[in-house]
Amino acid sequence: MPQSDALTPPPARFGLIPLTELTSLRGMDVLQGMLAGRYPMPPIQEASGFALTQIEPGQAVFMGTPQQRFYNPISTVHAGWTSTVLDSAMACAVWSTLEAGLGFTTMEFKISLVRPITVETGPIRAESNLLSRGKRAATAEARMTDGAGRLLAHATTTCIIFANGAGG
Repeated sequence: MPQSDALTPPPARFGLIPLTELTSLRGMDVLQGMLAGRYPMPPIQEASGFALTQIEPGQAVFMGTPQQRFYNPISTVHAGWTSTVLDSAMACAVWSTLEAGLGFTTMEFKISLVRPITVETGPIRAESNLLSRGKRAATAEARMTDGAGRLLAHATTTCIIFANGAGG
């Protein structure tokens, strides 16, 4: 996608990339384009208050701040928020290795919640790393830590890889 000029407005901060364009790009190109503002961030990041902050082949970092709107009835951040952040980080570690025309989706993931997360936890960091990548499957892991580096949660995933770009 060309750089924005006076005749072309910049992409929305959050939104979707047309599937025809998305499937013609390498995963790394899309992810770097999101960080550079050439492509919008996915809507889930706006709704959940976290964002991709770094990407390298096979590695991704997300940052976010827990908010009370994500609390469960026992006054801690719901495990669904933690799972969403970790799943996103692991998926991007996998996606960053895919060539144009390849897609993927999460087949399974496991999460371990180590400490309760509240608004007092402050900003969190989720770092992911690709563990293995084959033609049909990839595995990755992620760790979520607080500002002091304390482990809050960790997870692993297996993703299926397929041709044509669109999810399952």
